[in-house]
Amino acid sequence: MLKQPLRSLTCAALSLHLGLLSACADAPAQTITPPAATASSKSGPSQPPAAAPTPIPAQSFAAWRDQLRQEALAAGISASLFDRAFAGVTLDPSVVAADSSQPEFTRPVWEYLDGAVSASRIARGKALIAQNQSTLKQIQKRYGVAEEVLVAIWGMESAYGSHIGNHNVIRSLATLAYEGRRQAFWREQLLAALQILQHGDIAPERLIGSWAGAMGQTQFMPTTYNEHAVDFDGDGRRDLWNSSADALASAAHYLQQSKWQSGQPWGFEVRLPNGFDFNLADPDSRRSVAEWTALGIQPVNGAIAPTLSGESAALLLPAGHRGPAFLLLNNFRSILRYNNSSSYALAIGLLSDGLRGGTSQVLAPWPRDDRQLGRSERIELQERLVQQGFEPGAADGIIGANTRKAVRAYQQHLGEPADGYPSLQLLEQMRGKP
Repeated sequence: MLKQPLRSLTCAALSLHLGLLSACADAPAQTITPPAATASSKSGPSQPPAAAPTPIPAQSFAAWRDQLRQEALAAGISASLFDRAFAGVTLDPSVVAADSSQPEFTRPVWEYLDGAVSASRIARGKALIAQNQSTLKQIQKRYGVAEEVLVAIWGMESAYGSHIGNHNVIRSLATLAYEGRRQAFWREQLLAALQILQHGDIAPERLIGSWAGAMGQTQFMPTTYNEHAVDFDGDGRRDLWNSSADALASAAHYLQQSKWQSGQPWGFEVRLPNGFDFNLADPDSRRSVAEWTALGIQPVNGAIAPTLSGESAALLLPAGHRGPAFLLLNNFRSILRYNNSSSYALAIGLLSDGLRGGTSQVLAPWPRDDRQLGRSERIELQERLVQQGFEPGAADGIIGANTRKAVRAYQQHLGEPADGYPSLQLLEQMRGKP
């Protein structure tokens, strides 16, 4: 077992948005903005959250619980375990409020990275790597995932095991399955949590996590836990709460199953040539590293290894053409499967570089004077794109592939760099047109 001493488990619950989540706890509503991860904070003007409507339950919670009990028993959950897990369980209004809240403003990517890839986090991670070389090397040998990447996930997800949440997972998931916005999804997670208890990995009274049911030092959702959690320390239980070895090996297993390529980097910062066609900076468009090099793209540090020339890569401009640029390899996509946020995946990549002894700093300047669009402004942008004949998809405030494509088309129409970045300047330009 790793030599990381566990601290109090009565810490603040991690904030989640599960609309884009695969394995862990922190994913934003759009891939260009950062998640509210372990180092969460608020930014922008103080605004009340916008609440999405929730369905009104058609039956009482007691009747709903009895119906769930029959379903659980049919799925192999023992009656005594179900009754023990639900003993004293009531609805948690704070969970419904958290599920319904959509913050108006999100943190700029550069502020998120400032906190996520801090000197103190790197120093703590290096110390843990040194203390636990044997176990980490065994995990790396079995699953092919570098120890620095696993320790970076450990640091981001739970501050190296010290912040795993203190909500009763059964209560949280029952509340969401009864009156949340995505009841079928939460019901599936609740039944999966009962299966974890049935397996004997942890006692019902100790099944704690975030308000949305993400659990342990690597913040797995119950369905992900059942599919990917492993008993690495050999004590007969998959214990992601108290065994750092189990938690890290489970994260490694998840990444392995997400097509992690051993020995390959996640990506690297690059410098773009003058006159570069920013329309090529589409995360959904991939070219070989050799093809990107032929277009004049060069790494900001060192040279590209010849072994990478044939590898597929995408170009990311997380802050538009005014900010840094990154070539992203296949392992970046594996990290995205763990948490579907480009800001989170960048943080994991840069933090792992720092833990390895390389540079964790982004060298190109960020456009720190660029205020991020709020949710209502993103919706307005999408509506104005539609009005002017472009197709961003639903006006939901989520900057996805369709919205980026529409923004690019509009930027091309204006004769501006077509980077697909929804800036305040662009919105103001649209407001000035009929």
